[in-house]
Amino acid sequence: MDRTAGWINGFLGVLIFSGSLPATRIAILDIDPMFLTVARAAIAGVLGALLLILFRQRLPERGDVLPLFVVALGVVVGFPLLTALALRGMTSAHAIVFVGLLPLATAIFAVLRGGERPRGLFWLFSISGSAIVAGYALGQGSSSSAYGDGLMLAAILVCGLGYAEGARLSRKLGGWQVICWALVLSLPLMLPLALATQPASWEGIGWRALAGLAYVSLFSMLIGFVFWYRGLAQGGTAAVGQLQLLQPFFGLALAAMVAHETVGWGMVATAAAVVLCVAGAKRFA
Repeated sequence: MDRTAGWINGFLGVLIFSGSLPATRIAILDIDPMFLTVARAAIAGVLGALLLILFRQRLPERGDVLPLFVVALGVVVGFPLLTALALRGMTSAHAIVFVGLLPLATAIFAVLRGGERPRGLFWLFSISGSAIVAGYALGQGSSSSAYGDGLMLAAILVCGLGYAEGARLSRKLGGWQVICWALVLSLPLMLPLALATQPASWEGIGWRALAGLAYVSLFSMLIGFVFWYRGLAQGGTAAVGQLQLLQPFFGLALAAMVAHETVGWGMVATAAAVVLCVAGAKRFA
C-alpha cells in the first residue's frame, strides 16, 4: 500500500513540477531571471517557517542539520541557481538533455546514501529512459558552451543528491517538514539576495508575470516537494524518481496550453516510449 501511495504522491509531485517551466516562461517576460530564482526560495522559505511555527514542529536533531543543509544546497539553492546561470548560454531544449539524466542521478545517490539496491533490469530501463529524453532534446536542435554544460551537469548532481537525501530524511521527519526546514535554512541567504535584486519598480510587471512568480514560489518550491519527498520515501527513491522522465513532456504539454506552442507527434511517441521505461523501472525496482 505504501509503495502504491508513493507512486501516486510522486506522480502528483511531478505534475506540479511540470508547471514550473511554463510559469517561469511567463514570469521572466517582466521579471529578471536571477531575481525570480532567489525570490521563489525566499517566499517559500517564509511560508515554510510559518508552517513549522503553526504546527509547532520541534527543531531537528543535531544529526539532521547537516543532511538538511545538503537538501537546501541541492534543491533550494544549487539547482535553481546553476540552471539559471546555464540557461544564459544555452537553449531550454539543450537543458532537457541534462534534465533527462536527473532520474538516473537520483537513483545512483539513492544507492549511495539510502542503501537501496534496485535489480539489474531497473538500470537498463532507467538508462534507456534517460537516453530517450536526451535524444529527443538533441533532436530539437540546440547550442551551448562547455561552461554551460558544466553548470548543468553540476546542477543535476546536486539536485539528485538533494532528492535522495530529502527522501531519506522524510522517513524520519516527514515530507513537508524536510522541505520546510531546508527552505528555512536557506532563508538567511535567499531573503537578502531577493531584497537586493528586486525590481526598482513593480508598476511595469503584469499580473501574468506575478502569477508565474506565485506558482514557482508556492507550488514548485514548496507544495510540489511535499508530495515528491513523501512519494520517494514511500515508494523508494530510485524507483519513484524515474517519474521525472515524464516531467519534460508534461511541461511541454502545459506550455502548449498556456503559450499555444505546437505539440508534434514526435513528442507524443517519445513520451509513450518514456512511459514504458518508467513502467519497466517500477517493475524491477
